[in-house]
Order: sequence, then structure tokens, then C-alpha cells
Amino acid sequence: MFERIISELGPWNWMVLGFVLLVMEVIAPGIFMLWIGIAALLIGLVSLLIWDASFWTWEVQVLAFLALSLVSAFVGKKLVGGRHDSTDQPLLNRRGAQMVGKMATLAEPIKDGRGRIKLGDTLWRVSGPDLPAGTQVRVVSSADTDLELTVEAV
Repeated sequence: MFERIISELGPWNWMVLGFVLLVMEVIAPGIFMLWIGIAALLIGLVSLLIWDASFWTWEVQVLAFLALSLVSAFVGKKLVGGRHDSTDQPLLNRRGAQMVGKMATLAEPIKDGRGRIKLGDTLWRVSGPDLPAGTQVRVVSSADTDLELTVEAV
């Protein structure tokens, strides 16, 4: 039954596959099936033009489809890949990194390398050399997790 459908559709097999892939992209978007669907549609167009050519066997069609899928995915990545524009606020969701360079007073002394400072309305855990409470410090870095700041005495 499946072979009969394929033989009856002829070059339209690729068109059907292309449209099915495009519909799958609409249902579950991820900008992946789009490029493979475009490749299938292009192979379908070529098949319509040269279907009766002796060299245009199903093996050649599949190889051409695979190659065109890779090319279209590469071109698609180049087209869509540039959508990560730089922002005017690169530290927007990195609160600890925003604190680097700020001055503060130790709210709790730094003992055994750990203490607390108050910046704005937040108490931050800090690490640095042992210092008494009330010492003026500068934030020099923040951990990747933004849970702790590193300070030095001013």
C-alpha cells in the first residue's frame, strides 16, 4: 500500500514531505524542521522538472535531499543566528556583578574570611580578609552564582 502511494504521487512525494515538515514546525516551533522542509520542497521542485531523467533515481534524490538539508540548515543558522543582539544593560539579571566597584561598610565583621555588608536594602554575604565591623570596603568581584561578593579594605 505504501509503495503504491509513493509510486502514484511520483515527484509530489517530496512536496508532501516538505509541507508535513513545515506543518510540524508550526505545531512545535524550534526553527529546525523549517530548513529540512524547505530542502524537501526544493527537491520536489527539481523532481517535477527532471522526473523522467534516468539518473534521477530515488537514491540520488535522497542523497540530494540530505545534502540540501545540511546546506539549508547551515544557511538558516547564519540567517537566524544573528538575532542575539547586544544589550545596553548586560548586567540586568546579575545583581552581584552590578555591585562590583561599590563602596560599603561592614555590617558584620569578616571572621575566618566570611562576613556581611549592607548595600541598599540588602545584606550581602562577603568574603575577604578578616576585618572588624564598620570598616569601609570596596566590592572587587562577585561569584558566578551572585550569592557572595568579594571585598577588600579601602
